[in-house]
Amino acid sequence: MIKVLVAGFKGRMGTTTTNMILENPLFELVGVYSTSATEKNINEIAEYKSENVPVFNELEKINIKADVWIDFTIPGAAFENVKFAISKHMSPVVGTTGLTEDNLTELKKLSKLEKLGGLIAPNFGISAVLLMQFAQQAAKYLPDVEIIEMHHDKKLDAPSGTALNTAKLIAKVRQPKVQGNPNERETLPGARGAEFEGMRIHSVRLPGYVAHEQVLFGGNGEALTIRQDSFDRISFMSGVAVAVEKIGTHEELLVGLENLL
Repeated sequence: MIKVLVAGFKGRMGTTTTNMILENPLFELVGVYSTSATEKNINEIAEYKSENVPVFNELEKINIKADVWIDFTIPGAAFENVKFAISKHMSPVVGTTGLTEDNLTELKKLSKLEKLGGLIAPNFGISAVLLMQFAQQAAKYLPDVEIIEMHHDKKLDAPSGTALNTAKLIAKVRQPKVQGNPNERETLPGARGAEFEGMRIHSVRLPGYVAHEQVLFGGNGEALTIRQDSFDRISFMSGVAVAVEKIGTHEELLVGLENLL
């Protein structure tokens, strides 16, 4: 069995992940971590009263051995969490978005030094991975593109990691270009959204949404829209399970679930 520690287990994604690990016969939950936790054992929570799993609220007090560290925390904490996991030879599987390019560079370097596999994925949904791949293919023929991502109103970072990764994948097959009227003027600052190599990215934050993305392409006399919707966080769990199962066969930090599919 693959021994797993879940960081951020009290959040919505963390809770869903914790339940998936407990239900999967291939995995063993050996610890959970949250800075807001006051419990010593997960069985102090009614939902988990039949389990016996230690709870930690400080990194330096984590004293168990795990094969995989799953991180669904917040952008400000994930970097230090993943550095800690690598130092303890736990393969990180990270769904927390908002890490900088400098963060990724340092984590990749540490992972290579340890010869330890790891994954940072902006999205664990299979449909989201397919959307990114389809969008990259479409951009070869329709280079005028805008991205709209829609998430729940509790999300901390904007744009989403999925939208930013979509733009980066498109940029690999598309030359930077100015879109729209070169003399356009925003009468309200930000009306045209964030800019990435000429592409525009728009972020929507509303209650009731989970995770959704549209990639809009425009051409002469035609348009193409690719859309992906995650209606429930359970949709991400198949991707998380794949990552936990496969990451031990690698010796470096990968970015994007597509690297394991």
